[in-house]
Amino acid sequence: MNNKEFISELSARMGYSTSDTQRLVTNLVNAMSDSFLEDNAVTVANFGTFEVKKKMERIMVNPATGQRMLVPPKLVLGFKPSATWKDQLKKGGDE
Repeated sequence: MNNKEFISELSARMGYSTSDTQRLVTNLVNAMSDSFLEDNAVTVANFGTFEVKKKMERIMVNPATGQRMLVPPKLVLGFKPSATWKDQLKKGGDE
């Protein structure tokens, strides 16, 4: 599902216009982004938690040349689904 399809589906379910729904989603994403920049996790009830994780510095080997390279530390965005979603995914979503 791409962004346009998501906005259309959400606007149909909520009864808002697509432009209002687009504005709502944009504001939601911006608020989440601001929270990530402040190193805060965002928890969505019954869905999961988005959080910024720190990956440590590591050594990588290029398989083609065998050359070893140092990969600097970086921040990555991680997602941890709620227990309800984990159970549904394990069962194949048949609930």
